[in-house]
Amino acid sequence: MLPSTTEILIVGAGPTGTALAIQLQKAGISHLLIDKLPQGQNTSRAAVVHAHTLDMLAELGVSETLVDRGLKLSKFAIRDRDRPLLQLSFDGLPSPHSYLLMVTQDVTEAVLTDRLTALGGHVHRGVAATAFKTDAERVRATLCVGEQEHIVEARYIIGADGMHSVVREAADIGFDGKTYAESFVLADVHMDWPLGAEEVSMFFSPAGLVVVAPLPSGAFRIVATCEIVSDQPSLADIQTLIDERGPSEARAMIKDVVWGSRFRIHHRLAQTYRNGPMLLMGDAAHVHSPAGGQGMNTGLVDAVVLGQLLTDVLRGVRPESALDTYEALRRPAAEKVLAMAGNLTHFATMTSRPKRALRNAMLSVLNLLPPGKRRIAMNFTGLTRADHAKLPPVATGSDLPFVPQSRVYPAE
Repeated sequence: MLPSTTEILIVGAGPTGTALAIQLQKAGISHLLIDKLPQGQNTSRAAVVHAHTLDMLAELGVSETLVDRGLKLSKFAIRDRDRPLLQLSFDGLPSPHSYLLMVTQDVTEAVLTDRLTALGGHVHRGVAATAFKTDAERVRATLCVGEQEHIVEARYIIGADGMHSVVREAADIGFDGKTYAESFVLADVHMDWPLGAEEVSMFFSPAGLVVVAPLPSGAFRIVATCEIVSDQPSLADIQTLIDERGPSEARAMIKDVVWGSRFRIHHRLAQTYRNGPMLLMGDAAHVHSPAGGQGMNTGLVDAVVLGQLLTDVLRGVRPESALDTYEALRRPAAEKVLAMAGNLTHFATMTSRPKRALRNAMLSVLNLLPPGKRRIAMNFTGLTRADHAKLPPVATGSDLPFVPQSRVYPAE
């Protein structure tokens, strides 16, 4: 039975929406978490959780479980076929989670959902949000459950419903950017891999980009730019990609494809993260290239920060205007992530031979500079963006939080 009123309606029960629901459930804040899908997608999609994300998720009580179910890797390398260009180590970073945690998105979603359930929360599936009407105090949301409509009133609506967000559209928030010319192939495979299972490898080649990452199951995640394969890549498709772009001195042999898909990627950022009582997070607010594995991670940090702010506002610890702090913190973080992912994709897909030679030379020089390599490792793991996840101190007396970048978006 769906309630008729709630403080917060969360539209979208992927990792980002579920993380926010955990935060609110722990704080005793009334909320309703819905998703139009009758069940989770149960596909692996995102495959890495970074150090800063794990640091933030510790507040939700899920980091240790994720670590137990994941594979810890300390090495990342950019290679030109057999030639290492840049080799990074994540040992010794300023985090209790100084590694790349390989754990597939379906596992991450399951861990988050189990945590929410253990706290007494619930995901309402097969429920679609179709319309919103805002007045001075509340938002009336029309929900569809099968053939029936249900009206729920909420103080805040949170859009965690992905790139095609109905919340973002209803809030009349622009989603600026473009679609990449390249499509991407994603697949999980079993294979004989000459480089072993201790490193995430990104290969640059004239034929395009391919990333190979070990998974906890013993399989490998393959991500590659490609225009020729079908929506369901075959073993032969993946073998061709690896043969053309991966190691040449020792050939990898694909044994089977566990799961695969092909997709086009977008580079987009919401013009604002808030319009009155409607706020965005995760892919509803930012989408970009999978290079660097930042998408789900950025959304999960969004959720923790927004959960902290909503809790403080609803408890009267901060004024409602403090919600603008969310955009002031998280939108610049997304801008940095989009820039990093875009640059990696651009560098990896260069077709000009002189430009590729210059790129490789620059990476080889950088590989000799430990401070530069540490900075890149900090950026990959999100630790350089930690300040974009720290709330300002709670004001006392008549002092109110002041955030220069903030704006107020009146309810419609």
